[in-house]
Amino acid sequence: MTVQPADGLSLAAEFPDPAHEQWQSLVEGVLRKSGKDVSGSAAEEALSTTVEDGLITRPLYTSRDDAPDAGLPGFAPFTRGSTPQGSTAGGWGVRQRHASTDPVRLNEALLGDLENGTTSLWLTVGGAGGVPVSGLARALEGVHLDLAPLVLDAGDELDAAATELFRLHQERGVPADAVRGNLGADPLGQAARSGAEADLTSAVRWAKHCAAGYPGLRALTVDALPYHEAGGSAAQELGSSLATGVAYLRALTDAGLGVDEACAQLEFRYAATADQFLTIAKLRAARRLWARVAEVCGAPEAGAQRQHAVTSPVMMTRRDPWVNMLRTTLACLGAGVGGAGAVTVLPFDHALGLPDAFARRIARNTSTILLEESHLARVIDPAGGSWYVERLTDELADAAWAFFQEIERAGGQAAALGSGMVADRIAATWAARSKDLARRKEPITGVSEFPQLAERAVEREPVPSGATGGGLPVVRRDEAFEALRARSDAHLAATGARPRVFIAALGPASAHTARASFAANLFQAGGIEPVHEPVRVDASSAAAALAASGTDVVCLCSSDALYAEQAGDIAEALVSAGAQRVYLAGRPGAYPGVDEYVFAGCDVVAVLSSVLDRMGVA
Repeated sequence: MTVQPADGLSLAAEFPDPAHEQWQSLVEGVLRKSGKDVSGSAAEEALSTTVEDGLITRPLYTSRDDAPDAGLPGFAPFTRGSTPQGSTAGGWGVRQRHASTDPVRLNEALLGDLENGTTSLWLTVGGAGGVPVSGLARALEGVHLDLAPLVLDAGDELDAAATELFRLHQERGVPADAVRGNLGADPLGQAARSGAEADLTSAVRWAKHCAAGYPGLRALTVDALPYHEAGGSAAQELGSSLATGVAYLRALTDAGLGVDEACAQLEFRYAATADQFLTIAKLRAARRLWARVAEVCGAPEAGAQRQHAVTSPVMMTRRDPWVNMLRTTLACLGAGVGGAGAVTVLPFDHALGLPDAFARRIARNTSTILLEESHLARVIDPAGGSWYVERLTDELADAAWAFFQEIERAGGQAAALGSGMVADRIAATWAARSKDLARRKEPITGVSEFPQLAERAVEREPVPSGATGGGLPVVRRDEAFEALRARSDAHLAATGARPRVFIAALGPASAHTARASFAANLFQAGGIEPVHEPVRVDASSAAAALAASGTDVVCLCSSDALYAEQAGDIAEALVSAGAQRVYLAGRPGAYPGVDEYVFAGCDVVAVLSSVLDRMGVA
């Protein structure tokens, strides 16, 4: 017996295509139930989200959200990939970062990584935080330099490090055409970090040397991480990288290289964040923008940008660092799907110091799992064709190009850094983002949301500091909350107990559980231990409960209905019993005895700072 729907359509028939207006009508109905009386396009706008750079992500994308033709993978404008086959041949390169001053320990780490899936090495050389140039030979013992590409980060010691590396290649008989990697010269990136004036002389000299006889070796890295680590947006990161790349092209062509030869000497380094769609769009937009630069310079086929993606240091947390594994997995996914040629997954303990062997293993295995078990590299540009991704790529490219033009009008990247223009623009972006972080509009799991005060601290050997100061700042998303937690830790060490807040719950569990959980979560983000015993109080029991809690700071938690009936009386009873500060979990109202309100969207950092100040927690 065949069942037919009431309208006569077969169950196997295609569903009718709904009109956009029908979807909007359904959205209007849902919003009206939540108290928002909007209609038409306003209903859709109510569900839209404004992200960095003024970009707006909408709840629904359709074929009406067209974007410029992305072309084919491996062909200009290279939006869909720098090579026709994408990463399908062997996946993206797994590039492990190493910063160690001990050549022996570094050698052990390098060999361990290469034996277990790493395909290229990124070494910090010289300075206070890297292996000495004199120890480079020892660090690279047993490393097959013709099989493992090396990427250097030598800073001021570029000349010495590059000279030593070429000596090792010659000593070990590595043919010039077998040398792979990058010398890592990046004078403008170094200037951004240190504040010193950029000198491109050495970088140009090494680029000419590589172009003359080492076809697989590049000399320069356009590192956008200094701008990302200073708090810059995706568009500011891209715009700064374009301006830096253009500055290097000018210097190299002035020195006699052709545009195609100059482009071949550049590798671009970008941050990959846990926002996988933004990461995908950023890498696709970067390729499109650089292709435009190469086209304007008269060498459109040289515009296939070589990309190295690094999981964002800004997103790494010091508290509950295990969650960093999830963040870096999402970032690695976005980088791989976005078309990066090489991906560095920072170990989960990166923010704590020198990573241990377990952390390095998890980092490199992140790429291995995504490549070998999830098969992410088997499809070329898997995000291509998504209306959302294509639109986001286009809008991000426009915003980045506008910032690039602003830098060029200021005289180029060196001038914009020297005048403070780049720093000022990035600082404004970070200030706005910091407000979102403080209000938990951008939550940080394990830090601003769901913190664990009893967690066992993860300790690592400190990273030798090579910072000179004077350049762009280095920020982290968790820095404001980390400062609060550090105050709590110091109080615990000095007194044997953490600062406390008494959670005064009113009425049955059905009335107070949601807000009691909210308040406990909020106060723990500042290292303040919630005391929720007894489970509920009333006007007659509040004084005794406060005395037993060991604190004079209280937060009332219940429903709006019970607040209207009991909050005023209980708050006054608590004040009479010695409470110095009474908070209420909910929107501000007029309740006698209540001093302040905590609610979703309030400035959590300001609230917690004031609580610790009142408690005398230094």
